Amino acid sequence: MQYLVAGLCFVVENVFLSEPWPCFENVQRPENALFSLRMQDFQSVNRDLAFLSLPDAVHFFSANGSLVAADTNFTHFYALHMEPGIGDVLLAYLFYTHAVRRQMLKIHASTIDDNGRGVLFLGPSGIGKTTQAERWAQYRGAKIINGDVGFVQRTPDGYTAWGTPWHGSSPYCLNTSVPLKALVVLKQAPENRLRELTGFEKVQEVSGSILYPTWLEDGIALCTDTLDHLLSDLPVYRLDNRADEEAVALLARELDRIS
Repeated sequence: MQYLVAGLCFVVENVFLSEPWPCFENVQRPENALFSLRMQDFQSVNRDLAFLSLPDAVHFFSANGSLVAADTNFTHFYALHMEPGIGDVLLAYLFYTHAVRRQMLKIHASTIDDNGRGVLFLGPSGIGKTTQAERWAQYRGAKIINGDVGFVQRTPDGYTAWGTPWHGSSPYCLNTSVPLKALVVLKQAPENRLRELTGFEKVQEVSGSILYPTWLEDGIALCTDTLDHLLSDLPVYRLDNRADEEAVALLARELDRIS
């Protein structure tokens, strides 16, 4: 099966996904694929030894209990010991291996499209990222692109927030994109207040939501470079909020002002 995610095509063979990805299926020819993942089935008594003898295997790493081998350019992956439900997680690792080299960041955030204007809501699990996105859908008709995992790419024209099939426990997952205009760090509070972050506070609040590909030798450096540009180019706000209509209106007025 072939998939197209955030403009990147890849092929998956003999790998069980916990849920289908019909809106991300791709009809391009396989030779256009950036990478492939294959579940390797060895008949050898010593399966691990046979796995290590793959002719193009150069890189080896473990991801969520799965042993993975890759060729020099990370274009062909082979997996062993894959438990049910791990296929989705493993594909996220492999996708990010290529995405980070294309100035793309993986962010723990919910992503909305407010009439062509992308906004990311950041914060730890349970802070209300999905709830805030749902309030924008309720009160402004915004489209929820993803409720838990945001992929943001730096481009010559600015920044693009992509929808991907990875969405954590959130039900929201669309195959679309939107120009990103702002990042919003959420805090629960009895009163609604909004302020723009600057300096070290801006870095501190956002960097904790970035997922770094530590399995790559240069993964952290690649992320840091893209993040530096992102924080320099786009505004970051802190929204203390009650997750109500007033909180939506407060942020909307600020976004209208800077747009």
